[in-house]
Amino acid sequence: MTYFALFGMPGGMELIIIVFVVLLLFGGRKIPELMRGLGKGIKEFNTARASLEDELQKGMEEEERKQKKLEAERLEKLKAEKEKIEAEKSTTD
Repeated sequence: MTYFALFGMPGGMELIIIVFVVLLLFGGRKIPELMRGLGKGIKEFNTARASLEDELQKGMEEEERKQKKLEAERLEKLKAEKEKIEAEKSTTD
């Protein structure tokens, strides 16, 4: 249980220490550049995710259309066979 608590979300004091260390390592001038790069990366990630979601949705819709088309073809075949059987019955009667 203690092991899990060591890797949980950082609290207030930990965040202050992290911010201080980042300031020491990169300086005040580099941080805006880093944040811009991070923002661009997040934007590209979201664009790629949306593109992937659209592609998956289109694929699912296409598969659904194929299934409906197959079902309609099967239904037509069954109707044709039924009519053929009924025609044969009526000619033999």
